[in-house]
Amino acid sequence: MGVQYCDFKDVDIDEVDALVVGSGFAGGVMARELAERGGKRVLVVEKRPHIGGNMYDEADEAGILVHRYGPHIFHTNDERAFDYVRRFTEWRDYQHEVLADWYGTYLPVPFNKNSMEIAFGEEKAARLTEKLVDTFGDERKVTITELRAQDDPELSEIADFVYKNVFLYYTQKQWGLTPEEVDPSVTARVPVFVSRDNRYFQDAFQGMPLHGYTPLFERMLDHENIQVCLGVEAESAFDLEFESDDEDAPLSAINVKDRPFTGPIVYTGPLDELFLSRFGRLPYRSLDFVYETHDADHVLPCGTVNFTVTEDYTRITEFKYLTGQETDKTTIMKEYSHSYDDPKTQTPYYAIINDENAAHYERYRALTKSLPNFHPLGRLAEYRYYNMDVIIGRALALADELVG
Repeated sequence: MGVQYCDFKDVDIDEVDALVVGSGFAGGVMARELAERGGKRVLVVEKRPHIGGNMYDEADEAGILVHRYGPHIFHTNDERAFDYVRRFTEWRDYQHEVLADWYGTYLPVPFNKNSMEIAFGEEKAARLTEKLVDTFGDERKVTITELRAQDDPELSEIADFVYKNVFLYYTQKQWGLTPEEVDPSVTARVPVFVSRDNRYFQDAFQGMPLHGYTPLFERMLDHENIQVCLGVEAESAFDLEFESDDEDAPLSAINVKDRPFTGPIVYTGPLDELFLSRFGRLPYRSLDFVYETHDADHVLPCGTVNFTVTEDYTRITEFKYLTGQETDKTTIMKEYSHSYDDPKTQTPYYAIINDENAAHYERYRALTKSLPNFHPLGRLAEYRYYNMDVIIGRALALADELVG
């Protein structure tokens, strides 16, 4: 049958039982579950000209399948989430590896026993590794904070090396921070992996959709009860009613086509944008991507190289590692991080999470709590950092709640 695309102006809202805003994993899973398990007629509205959210991929001019909103590698320990997405596509086994470019020398990331030998030489690395194993055990991830808490200058030396050469400059570029502004809670999570496992993830289930993410979403949204309207902004399609003229007055109704919509509304977009930023925009980091196609089989030694001590960009991804394509050309993508200043031309990627911004978000969230049929879901709507599998799990849990 294929995805049923529609023009919003032609939609009869009386024939719609549930509204879903956004067609990434949060919106896609909810639409499918409400339609399939709940038997509801679902309308998906998506402001972009395509489905799939940030997972959208397509072939470039060289025929390389590229991710248009940054690389997405699927990994999870949630078997239900993995089984769910496997319904809609075949998968290829893929174990992602990341290297840090340390002044032209490659170090495996997370920093591990192999990285130690490259950075410190085999003899010293053997001594340091023995100390790590004796202190923390083998095959463990140990944080910088844990290393510094030991009364041993050599363990502190490892922590200092990783902080300065793997973490600090990369984080400054990613978040636009000075070293003094880097939150200690973030530093605390930076690991040293006491292992020779060079994989970036150690999850039980890992892989990539064999034909790409876009076909996965096409199959997920291919249901007789689902319609998809592209190019529709929720803030334009919805007419919000409030209990009073007070700025913090909660919603009393969400009108769609001049009437209150009482069915489930699953909203996956930025919550501040729904309210036209009445309290000011929530801060995010955005990204710019620069693509290069080369006449070569490969130009990188693995899927992603992080530039942790040099360059203005944070990392380069080479997509053929992810897709498994075999061609005589290859496409790489450089990522540049910057502030999120213009919703019309930029994409919000990473919420800048701190106490002040959390309170700012909660002020918006409070406006919606009076509407039991309004469900914010996902990275943007919840102002959180979630991996794909977590969003799928949260969507399935919400679907369980709504359809029983």
